[in-house]
Amino acid sequence: MKIVQIIIGLGVGGAEHMLRRLVLAQQVAEPARQCTVISLTSIGPVGKLLQEAGIPVIAMGLHAPWGFFTGLWRLKKTLEALKPDVVQTWMVQADLLGGLAARWAGIRGVIWGIRTTDFGGASRLTRVVRRVCAVLSSWVPHTIVCAAEASRRSHVAIGYDDARMVVIPNGFDIQRFCPDADKKKTLRAQLGIRPQDHVIGHVGRWNLAKDHLNFVHAAARWAAQNDITHVRFLMVGREVDASNDDLAQAIAESGCAGQFMLLGERSDVPDLLQAMDLFCLSSRTEGFPNVVGEAMATGVPCVVTDVGDAAMMVGSTGWVVPKEDAEALSAALALATQESRIEREKRAALARMRVVQEFSMERATLRFTQLQQWVAEKTQAGVERCVD
Repeated sequence: MKIVQIIIGLGVGGAEHMLRRLVLAQQVAEPARQCTVISLTSIGPVGKLLQEAGIPVIAMGLHAPWGFFTGLWRLKKTLEALKPDVVQTWMVQADLLGGLAARWAGIRGVIWGIRTTDFGGASRLTRVVRRVCAVLSSWVPHTIVCAAEASRRSHVAIGYDDARMVVIPNGFDIQRFCPDADKKKTLRAQLGIRPQDHVIGHVGRWNLAKDHLNFVHAAARWAAQNDITHVRFLMVGREVDASNDDLAQAIAESGCAGQFMLLGERSDVPDLLQAMDLFCLSSRTEGFPNVVGEAMATGVPCVVTDVGDAAMMVGSTGWVVPKEDAEALSAALALATQESRIEREKRAALARMRVVQEFSMERATLRFTQLQQWVAEKTQAGVERCVD
């Protein structure tokens, strides 16, 4: 089979890394499968990683909305030259441009990719593109893949064709994300964390959707009622550092400023997860939060807000609280730290087992591979609708 993957860009992000993991996993599983990745903008760091692994990457260099028609024509000509059996697109702009170019080039095997759940933070242009995609969803794509059940529901609500939708959750590298007691001990020592400290981690770039202040306010409520000198709050992410005035002020007013450790953006998040005893997702909106799966695979139980598919991911292995409710989040964090060592170890093992059984990269790769094969067969047979 020949597959072309189209994405808006190949910078550092959840969709970009999922695409990379999928392509590389399929390359190992089926060396004869030919895959080309097209970035509508630039190569980016993820594109360079793909190239280093021997995957052809084409950068279209499109950066302005008014270049849409020129880009559409160039993309059509590129697809005509590549002659793929299936074109798979990632995120709404690539869905529109890649889907139209593929159909114009006579390629019926189009798979759209939806990852967003909440539309509140989207630009006006993105909202317009999404509405156009909703109208075209009954004709352009053969199948629409959602990364989360919550994403499917939100897009059906604005007019996407539900009959063409399937849900394939992200897959996690269970070899890369796995418990390592020696690494945990070493990292905690390097960070100046005492053996008796209970480390609660928070990972995510500074963004309203991630609701970092909910996490800080929960810590403040907890500290106001209890002695939490044995607890450390480890926060990681772009702009999550002392130079962030809003975050620094909230922490200074929390009553437990000395318990916070702000590491900013780091490239060693898989290692930093090892240092945590508990992970907290405090977001007000999510789709399929990768970091929760990564923490669980590392054997770190999670306290999550009930957003996107977070509750489904955690299942009975962690704690789920309403979003934007610092009081409930504080209570859950306190409850989690009160468990005995044996209870914590059992919960950690269950969290990892859930990821291994339900959300491994192997399982996700198999589902995508089967879908691509199925779409190729159906479109070659003239079946234009997702009917199975």
